Amino acid sequence: MLGTILSILPTAVLPFRRNETLPDAPTVLTYEQVEELGRELDDLRARTVAKLGDEDREYIYKIIKAQRGLEITGRALMYLPFLPPAWLAGVGALGVAKILDNMEIGHNVMHGQYDWMREPGLNSEVFEWDTVCPADQWKHSHNYMHHTFTNIVGMDRDIGYGILRMDQDQKWNPYYLGNPVYAFLLMTFFEWGVMLHDLETENIVAGKRKWHDVKPLLQGMWRKAGKQALKDYVIFPALTGPFFASTVVGNVAANLVRNVWTYSIIFCGHFPTGVQTFSQEETADESRGEWYVRQMLGSANIEGSPLFHIMSGNLSHQIEHHLFPDLPAHRYPQIAPEVKALCEKYDLPYNTGGFFQQIGSVWGKIFKLALPNSLTGSAPPASVIVERKKTSAA
Repeated sequence: MLGTILSILPTAVLPFRRNETLPDAPTVLTYEQVEELGRELDDLRARTVAKLGDEDREYIYKIIKAQRGLEITGRALMYLPFLPPAWLAGVGALGVAKILDNMEIGHNVMHGQYDWMREPGLNSEVFEWDTVCPADQWKHSHNYMHHTFTNIVGMDRDIGYGILRMDQDQKWNPYYLGNPVYAFLLMTFFEWGVMLHDLETENIVAGKRKWHDVKPLLQGMWRKAGKQALKDYVIFPALTGPFFASTVVGNVAANLVRNVWTYSIIFCGHFPTGVQTFSQEETADESRGEWYVRQMLGSANIEGSPLFHIMSGNLSHQIEHHLFPDLPAHRYPQIAPEVKALCEKYDLPYNTGGFFQQIGSVWGKIFKLALPNSLTGSAPPASVIVERKKTSAA
């Protein structure tokens, strides 16, 4: 059908899927509008890059100082299990430290957001974080695969992480009746799920990928996970002497806090009602402007306080992050009003809502997509139509 459209029309009209909360009439963006939007976003990025300097340097140093202080405090309080409030405070402090390390520091540093500082400890090429997933593998599955092919069904493996059904275009089979259970387990063991992500285990099971192909990945996982397990479940507990067992429990609890929080923030930014997915055909040979449109339609924000944004790694501004993944994330709240204004100018949705609104819609989708489309209804029609330059017929 697409080939017919391309060969007949002066422009190729590619529909992006509509969600049930949007108006009936789709937005139509001409090729010229899309390219102008791209130029305006390029200009916004250039103006932001020109401002980078001491403010950004001082910000990340403050976050690192806070993270280290919280980790020291949390581990110190593990020596006081006979005082339950102190032990619980230790779990909380260590959990928050791990969240800051993974999100506002690790995730953002490994996106290259602070490479311009030429600070060895903040260089994306060598940075390693406090989680079982090796940094180099995460950068491939996330920085390259996810951010390049955002929400393209069949290419972006973050759509379901290989185990969940998160879009109606994913073919249903009885396995997906367990969707809510798989999602709960992924949330609980999220750092391990992220670690295994680059293996593409579903392709191994299907025979599309051989075990010998992933041997180097497995070796890297073994080294990194081994170091993490040794640190959290042997060395630090041993340092507390007679409180070994309670420290192990405390470290497990802190990792659980981090896992549940990071899962929730990430899923709120990618899967709530209104976030759209795309086919490989309609995104082939994208222009820069078309890539920007896909990022805006394929992401969602979470509203909250400045502290909430820090705790989310500023991924509460997922739309801005997908537009500019290599800009320091603390700049996203500053540029968000301009991005929202551009959405209004071009009649594009700007998907945002409170945490409980977004996470509620995510879990609603998880339960809904456990069932076949025949029971839940077909996908809603396109909400945005992008006109593209005529391409030569195949």
